[in-house]
Amino acid sequence: MKQYISEYEKFVFLSESGSFTQSENWSNVKCEWGSERIVIKNESGNIIGTMQILIKNVPFMNTTFMYAPRGPVCDYHDFTVLKKIMDKAKLLAKKYNAYMLKIDPMLDYTDIEAINNLKSLGFIYNNDTPEDNTIQCQRNYILDIKNKSEDEVFSSFHSKWRYNIRLAERKEVFCGYYKKEKLNDFCMLMQETGKRDGFAIRSKEYFERFFDAFGENARLYMCYSPNGEAISGALAVRYGNRVSYIYGASSNDQRNLMPNYLMQWNMIKWAIESQCDIYDFMGIPHYDEENHPNYGVYRFKKGFNGRVVRYAGEFDYIFSHTKHTVISFVLHSIGYTKL
Repeated sequence: MKQYISEYEKFVFLSESGSFTQSENWSNVKCEWGSERIVIKNESGNIIGTMQILIKNVPFMNTTFMYAPRGPVCDYHDFTVLKKIMDKAKLLAKKYNAYMLKIDPMLDYTDIEAINNLKSLGFIYNNDTPEDNTIQCQRNYILDIKNKSEDEVFSSFHSKWRYNIRLAERKEVFCGYYKKEKLNDFCMLMQETGKRDGFAIRSKEYFERFFDAFGENARLYMCYSPNGEAISGALAVRYGNRVSYIYGASSNDQRNLMPNYLMQWNMIKWAIESQCDIYDFMGIPHYDEENHPNYGVYRFKKGFNGRVVRYAGEFDYIFSHTKHTVISFVLHSIGYTKL
């Protein structure tokens, strides 16, 4: 079993379409879900396609919901491999009595051939799903850092962003990286940020599982004011060819010290030191709506001079249309649009 997992993990880790959410480590973080991993090999015994599926029971319905975050991992232009993955997924659907499978692959929205291959397999393409109703953001902001030095990357930032990073340093803001030992400070900031911005927050136990799962590839970056007060924090993960900024939080106080700019720069430096190709700022919801409350997220990330990546979005494979109709109606009637 260990050999199977290590072989699977290596394939996902090295794949261009691989994501930390397709890592077995992620299934250990999402322990409230069940999980299964599909592996497809060629005649030489080499893995050519995988998919990790998270499985959640649907209360009172005697069925389950299957979700492959950023999966599958394969060449989406190879219809044969995609079909083999789906054939195994159908067997798992029978095993767990699933009513649907949702995927949201790291697939460019302009890749019509790949999109059509998924549709040919029976997937429903939800390219018009409102952005607030998707599980993952359809658009990410990424910074290309392959073969670039710290000086090259830093000089590419907008001048105001370089100024703010230096300002934080001059004001003696301290930025360091940690494991679990600073989670109390981070969770305090998360509470403050969630209340300010109106979003649900994760528990301390959730973040503890994250560190247990990803080990040395997970870091908690924290910024402290000169008097030792926690003023910003972020959780980042290194996986494959990128470092990804997963969760962030900040205090309502001492924002004039510009800790978030310094914190991002330190995480970017980790990606450069690790010889990654990409630093992924992750989601930028409503980046093209200047009057939307979330536009500030994009404005902040844009100053680091990266680029917008737009993924294709969500695809649904329905195993039971009756259950799908009933469950969708119930969720809609109670105003719950995200599974």
